Amino acid sequence: MSWLNRNNGWALLAGLSCMFGFAPFGFYVLPILALGVLFRLWQHAETPRVAARLGFVFGLGLFCAGVSWIYVALHDYGDMPMLLAMLATLLFCAVLAVFPALAGYMQARLPVSARLRVGLVMPAAWVLGEWVRGTIFTGFPWLSLGYAHSDSPLAGYAPLLGVYGVSLAAALSAGLLAWLWNERWSRQGRIALAVLVVLWAGGAALRSIAWTQPQGEPFSVALVQGNIAQELKFNEDALVGTLETYRRLALQSEARLTVLPETALPLLRHEVPPVLLEQLREHARQNGGDVLIGAFERDQGNYYNSVFSLGAADEQHYRKHHLVPFGEFIPLRPLLGWFINGVLDIPMGDLERGGMAQPPLQVAGQQVAPDICYEDVFGEEVIRHLPQASVLLNLTNDAWYGHSYAAVQHRQISQLRALETGRMMLRATNTGVTAIIAADGTVLQQLPQHQEAVLNGIAQGYTGITPYVRWGNAAVLLLIAVMLAYARAQRAGTES
Repeated sequence: MSWLNRNNGWALLAGLSCMFGFAPFGFYVLPILALGVLFRLWQHAETPRVAARLGFVFGLGLFCAGVSWIYVALHDYGDMPMLLAMLATLLFCAVLAVFPALAGYMQARLPVSARLRVGLVMPAAWVLGEWVRGTIFTGFPWLSLGYAHSDSPLAGYAPLLGVYGVSLAAALSAGLLAWLWNERWSRQGRIALAVLVVLWAGGAALRSIAWTQPQGEPFSVALVQGNIAQELKFNEDALVGTLETYRRLALQSEARLTVLPETALPLLRHEVPPVLLEQLREHARQNGGDVLIGAFERDQGNYYNSVFSLGAADEQHYRKHHLVPFGEFIPLRPLLGWFINGVLDIPMGDLERGGMAQPPLQVAGQQVAPDICYEDVFGEEVIRHLPQASVLLNLTNDAWYGHSYAAVQHRQISQLRALETGRMMLRATNTGVTAIIAADGTVLQQLPQHQEAVLNGIAQGYTGITPYVRWGNAAVLLLIAVMLAYARAQRAGTES
C-alpha cells in the first residue's frame, strides 16, 4: 500500500520530531532538520500528488504530537465522550495537515530547476501554507515554524518580518541543508553553506538592534495566578472561594499595576459583588495605580469576554475580538449548533466579538494593549494597538489544557509578540505560564505552573516602531512572491 511505504514513514517521523523544537524542549534546530528531510522527500516525489501525500503525513505527525492537548479541552473539561473526543482531535490535526500537503503539491507543480525548487520554492511554499493556515477560517497559526526560534539567532528577523519571516529564515535553512546534502562539497555546496552561515549570522546581528526606546520610568506590576482548577471555575459551590482567592491575592499587591487573568471572576461584570469591586478599586488607588480584571460582560443582550479596570484612572473596558471557534462561538450555528451543544459542555460558549479598533487602556501611567488568551497568537492583530501602546498584556486561562504543553507553547508565542513589537509583554494566567517578558523576547520572570502565586516585578514602557509594526505581514508575503516569481523567471529564461 502506498500509504505504508518507507518515504511516508520518514515523513511521519520527521513531523513527529518537530514537537521537540518548541517549548518546553527548545531544540530549535530539530524542526529545521525535519523540514530538510521533508524537502528531500519532496525532491524525489514522482508526482505532485505524491508530494502532497508526503506533506500531509509530515503535517499529521507535527500536529498530532504538537496540539493533541485539544483532546484535554474536549474530553476532560468539555465532557465530550472519549472516543468522539479522540476522533475530533485526529480530525482537527488532519485538517491542519492539509496545509503542508498543499505546500507540497504547489512546489511540485511549479516548473523550476531542482536547485531553485529546494532553495527558494519549497521554503516559500511552506511559509505561504503557514500564513494561509493562520488566516483562513479565523486562523490557527499555532506551531508555525518561527515560534520554535523565540530564543535562537533567527529571532532577530522577527522585528523586521514577524513570525512568518522567522519561519521563512528557518525554511530557507532547511532548503539550504537539503541543497548542501545534494551537492556535498562541490562549488554549489560551498555556496549553500556560505549562504546558510550568512543567514544565521544576520539573524544574530539583528538581535543586537534596539528598534524601540524606553519611555518614562519603570513601574511595578503584580500578575495574579489564582490556580483555580477548570472543573471548579464555573462551579457555583466554588464561586465564593474563587472570589475570595482573587480578593486576597490582589489586596496583597503593592504594585502600581495589578492584573487578574482571563475571566478570573467567573461572573458577569454587573453581578460581581459591589463590596469586592470597591475594595479592589480603593486598594489600587492607594497604590497610585489600577487593577485589571478579567470577567464577562453583558451589553444590550450580547455577552463578551472582557477586561475592565478599577483604580486611579476612569473605568475602562476591552472586549475580546478574536474568538475561539467552537469554544467561544459556533461557526455555521444554524447547521452545527444542535450538534455542538449536544456533545460539548462549555460555559459561555456563544459570545459576541468586541470591536476591531479598540484603544489601549490608559492605566498606571501606561498605554496598555490587552489581548485575551488566543488573541496573542495573531501578530497582525496585536500591532493594531501600536505605536500608541507602550506595553503588551495577555490575560489567559490555559487551565482548559491541564498539564499539557499548551501553556508553555503559548508563552513562547508571547515571546514572539514582544520581539515583533519591541514592547514588554506581561502575562497574567489562571494556572500558568504567568510571566514578564522583555522587549527582546527574553523571559525575565515566570511563575511555576499550577501553583497559587503572585508574580511581582518591574516593567518598562516603550516607544517607537519596528519595521514589522509598520509593514505587518505584507513584507514577508511580498518577499515570498518575489522568490516564487524569480524562480519561475529563471526557468523561463532557461527555456528561451
